[in-house]
Amino acid sequence: MSQPSLRQLLADLHAERERTWEPAQLQLNVDQRRELVEAADPGLWPKVGDLAPDFELKEVDGETLTLRGLTAEGPAVLVFFRFAGCPACNIALPYYERALAPGLKALGAPLVAVSPQVPERLVEIKRRHDLSFQVATDYDNVLGRELGILYTANAATRAAAEARGTFIGKTTGTGTWELPQPTALVIGADRRFRLVDVAPDWLARTEAEPILAAVKTALAEPAG
Repeated sequence: MSQPSLRQLLADLHAERERTWEPAQLQLNVDQRRELVEAADPGLWPKVGDLAPDFELKEVDGETLTLRGLTAEGPAVLVFFRFAGCPACNIALPYYERALAPGLKALGAPLVAVSPQVPERLVEIKRRHDLSFQVATDYDNVLGRELGILYTANAATRAAAEARGTFIGKTTGTGTWELPQPTALVIGADRRFRLVDVAPDWLARTEAEPILAAVKTALAEPAG
């Protein structure tokens, strides 16, 4: 039996919200995602063929991950997500565990899920879903900022959160409203991007197939 696509899983999440959320709450969510799509500027994002910037990420189990280390033996995959309690992220990461991680393991390509959330809070999502791949913190959104993939919630979303006494910066441990837009990156052994897929709408994320295809293409390229 075929597994549902990530698109379908996220569509199901939205359909459930349409059934169960108050209209004003749902409209706030829809408006925020629509505004992010309309404001997106692909000119800020890296392009296929660009050199990836050097980086250091802190894996939730203590290891420091670097661009050089991840691509030492071939291509690597990074998927950016928002934070451990994000409902869509709790759909996307288990999907990647089922549909992406086994194929990448067979190809010898590491997979790292990246969020700005501090490790002691981010570890929750790795444990909850027993993820076999690495989950790492991009402290202070350093890499996300360099990639041009960050966003800040609009005024209406911030006001609603403040009215509830919540603040995403407290949840993530970053102290700011900044979060990464869901993004999939494939980086070759030459440290150049083979896939850059940014989703301003966090209910639209990269399926496993194009990621696997980009890794296979990178592996098939002659060395140098």
